[in-house]
Amino acid sequence: MDDRRGRLGIGAGMESYEQASGTQDGAPPAGPPPQPAAERTPSGQPAPQSAAEQGPSPSDPAAHRPPLAGVAGLSTPYRVLAAVCAAGIASVACVHLAMVFLHVAPSNTLTKRHGDAVQAWVYPEFEQNWKLFAPNPLQQNISVEARAEYTDAGGSRRTSDWINLTERDAEAIRGNLLPSHIHQNQLRRGWDFYLGAHADGARPDGLRARLSERYLRRIAMQRLEGAELGGAVQRIQLRSSSQAIEPPSWSPEKVDTRPVYNVQPWWTVTAADLPGGVTGGRTEEAR
Repeated sequence: MDDRRGRLGIGAGMESYEQASGTQDGAPPAGPPPQPAAERTPSGQPAPQSAAEQGPSPSDPAAHRPPLAGVAGLSTPYRVLAAVCAAGIASVACVHLAMVFLHVAPSNTLTKRHGDAVQAWVYPEFEQNWKLFAPNPLQQNISVEARAEYTDAGGSRRTSDWINLTERDAEAIRGNLLPSHIHQNQLRRGWDFYLGAHADGARPDGLRARLSERYLRRIAMQRLEGAELGGAVQRIQLRSSSQAIEPPSWSPEKVDTRPVYNVQPWWTVTAADLPGGVTGGRTEEAR
């Protein structure tokens, strides 16, 4: 009797489990399989879990610490390498700022003693065309003009009008978001180079003066290439026009705004002065 009751109990238990899990007549269970019961100690208490199973404790500060990012997340050798690179970049930046400051600053003991090193660092990539604490800014409009003597179709020699080369460069700059360095500085620097080499007069004095003449002639011929004068250019002549800027209406200063010209002699043009001309060619001056 007890054995029959036990078999009935087991069968009833199996039937209730199949109804609860949805497995009847060999059908697969509809839900996930039942989870195994937690292990218990002989006293009936749940067995303690390991540290890996329990996970980090809420009271542990490491549980709320975000992972390290940036340089702090690198290993020690890479952090040392990053520190060395940062120190090198900072050193170069400090040296560059010091060199540029000495270049634009007024003459002092450091520039007199280390002037060659400062110029070697600055030129040509970091050239500055202004002076720090300049007391007298430029108050004149200076333009370079040229005229040409050419041979027309009939073989006669003719002289063109004065052509403002500086104004042509200014037209190429106006409205241009990325103006060319040639249009901004080539003619102006060439003219300054020429005047500096002929400080004592118009006669060339030494290799530097002759080099400045050839350089200025080639610049002028490049500008006159598209002028369509009507014939081949034989000679050119340059001059500068300096005109003082008129003071504002509220200023009592009186300034003569008439242009002052600095006229140079005629120069004979050869193939070396033409765009793409002979390298190392010579031009002879005609007076």
